[in-house]
Amino acid sequence: MRAGGPLLAAARREWGPLLAAVRAGFGAAAGARAVPLALAAVCLTALLHVAQHRPWGFDAVRVLGTVRAEDPLWAALLRTPLSLFVPAPDLPVWGALAQILVVFGIAEVCLGRWRTLLIAYLATLAGTLYARIGVALGPDGPFGLPASDARVVDTGPSAAVVGLAVYLCWTYRARFTGCLVVAAMVAEVFVKDNLAGKEHLAAIAAVLVLCARTAARTAAREAVRARRRRGQGRCPGSGVRSGAPPIRSWNLRRGPAQRTSWW
Repeated sequence: MRAGGPLLAAARREWGPLLAAVRAGFGAAAGARAVPLALAAVCLTALLHVAQHRPWGFDAVRVLGTVRAEDPLWAALLRTPLSLFVPAPDLPVWGALAQILVVFGIAEVCLGRWRTLLIAYLATLAGTLYARIGVALGPDGPFGLPASDARVVDTGPSAAVVGLAVYLCWTYRARFTGCLVVAAMVAEVFVKDNLAGKEHLAAIAAVLVLCARTAARTAAREAVRARRRRGQGRCPGSGVRSGAPPIRSWNLRRGPAQRTSWW
């Protein structure tokens, strides 16, 4: 047996279903037509990056897509969808573009366009709301944040990327990869205890709740189908006895034309 045999078998078990879904998605719509959402997100992120570093676009990006925990809640909720595509000003933009292209592209092919957007927004919204809760809790608690984090610009696709990665791993049974993503985010918080790291954990928690809800609904549907199958098996003519005594009918001739029937 080759030395790489067990490793290849483990890789197939881990990533085989996901790779098969990706191949099927790209086979149905070849090339860029398979991932229009991911390409549009990359272009929008690049455009917002250029705009926020120019005098003519800085104010527009700040008003429409910049979120801070100190902002009014209604303003933060309105800005959160666009803030997903505003790259963090202190990080290289190529990292954000690569994350969006790869993770959004795989999610769009495997999960569909609208479900990808929903999960990405859910993860981003969870991070945005956590920042407010963490500042309110204060720096003393394990989930709290210092008051200075209320003024930190909270933008970028990282929370959405992490949430989509965890959901993909759960959907396609890549358990080891999913655990690795979660462990990396936990290690990030211990190594660099900042707002972004804890927001990633909040995004993961929100997506895991969604996964649990989806699993519960799937189990409920399977239970209903099983009950229906059992009910169909007891229908008349199915060959299943009801437990009642059989009907017996005898025709006895007492005369040339007389018959009697007893139950």
